[in-house]
Amino acid sequence: MIQPTITHVECQQNHLIVTLSGGQEIRTPLWYYPRLLNATPDQRSHYEIMPMGIHWPDVDEDLSIQGLLQRIKAPGAVGSL
Repeated sequence: MIQPTITHVECQQNHLIVTLSGGQEIRTPLWYYPRLLNATPDQRSHYEIMPMGIHWPDVDEDLSIQGLLQRIKAPGAVGSL
């Protein structure tokens, strides 16, 4: 099976939206990722798309494609749907 790749990343005020090759969109609440939730807009906009996920160097956050697809929350995530 071919691993999907990330084609677009957008951090909105309350959500992270990741688009994969093939057009699938993953939308998760930003509270799933406390480092991103507490980051400034500039820090959120500074990311690197890697073969297996996304890296935010300014806040030392890494999210994998598999984790995003499985809706895995980062340690310390506190919030509600």
